[in-house]
Amino acid sequence: MNKLILTLSAIACLGTASAQSKLDQDRTAIKALAGFYKVTFDYAETFSPDTAYKFHDRYHSWGNEWAVIAEESPKKIVIQHLLAISDSMVIKHWREDWVYEEPTMLAYDKDNTWKKVKLAPNNVKGRWVQKVYQVDDSPRYESIGTWTHVDGRHQWQSVSDSPLPRREYTKRNDYNVLRRGNNIYLTQTGWMFEQDNKKIARNEGTDKLISEEKGHEEFTKIDAKAFAYAQTWWNEQKAYWADVRVVWDDVFRTNSTIKLANKLEGKSLYDKLFTLGDQSVKENWASAKNKSEARKIIDKYLNGGVSTAAVK
Repeated sequence: MNKLILTLSAIACLGTASAQSKLDQDRTAIKALAGFYKVTFDYAETFSPDTAYKFHDRYHSWGNEWAVIAEESPKKIVIQHLLAISDSMVIKHWREDWVYEEPTMLAYDKDNTWKKVKLAPNNVKGRWVQKVYQVDDSPRYESIGTWTHVDGRHQWQSVSDSPLPRREYTKRNDYNVLRRGNNIYLTQTGWMFEQDNKKIARNEGTDKLISEEKGHEEFTKIDAKAFAYAQTWWNEQKAYWADVRVVWDDVFRTNSTIKLANKLEGKSLYDKLFTLGDQSVKENWASAKNKSEARKIIDKYLNGGVSTAAVK
């Protein structure tokens, strides 16, 4: 009952437009995405222009996920997601940065390649860019949209290209771009991430639609007691990952194109950065060493490389 009262209270605050500016309402809605949740993941293919196409099986999964606000400033809110697998196991999951009136975005092309694009001023005003990152804080996708607060409904919508989702990354090779139709809205017990997606085969600048799918990721608030280990783990690791974010920010700032290798010497980038994080915590590294060591690893996965100068 308490979690429901808290959620309803947050929604009630959003409804008091006279007491909040539009920017304040937006910030309140974004911060309401944080919390302790049971998440259900449901996806089903719905259409294909190819009448001979064989629809893939529906996908269903669930997990306990803690979404914690890692950074907050007037025009930026960083939310880190962590999956609580058990009383002794946690996975640092995806991250979402919400940035207000951001003038540039990383647009996904294909083959683990993102390109920086400049947004027209009239497309930026009053809008939020949601930047979604992989478990190692490398890019996944970015999209821009407007939070709306009408008739008690608080939602944000956008369209964005992205790599294949993790649920199909190792199982499919008939498409290489997922065009996401994102719809995030608050509910009485948490929030919903509803998707209308298109699976696209992109080659030589041409796109071929393979299939469409509907997705629902429902976040329902639950008691925090299931997340005791996740909170302990994050408290130990969060300083290291804050340093990794600084390194990535410098990479994004100094590169117009980001292209990442999938694996080097049989290891993924996340393997290397997670191992580094454990070592940093064990040996109590200073921030400067975290950044220096993380930068060395990230540079190796960047095709073409970037300057390995120390990040200030």
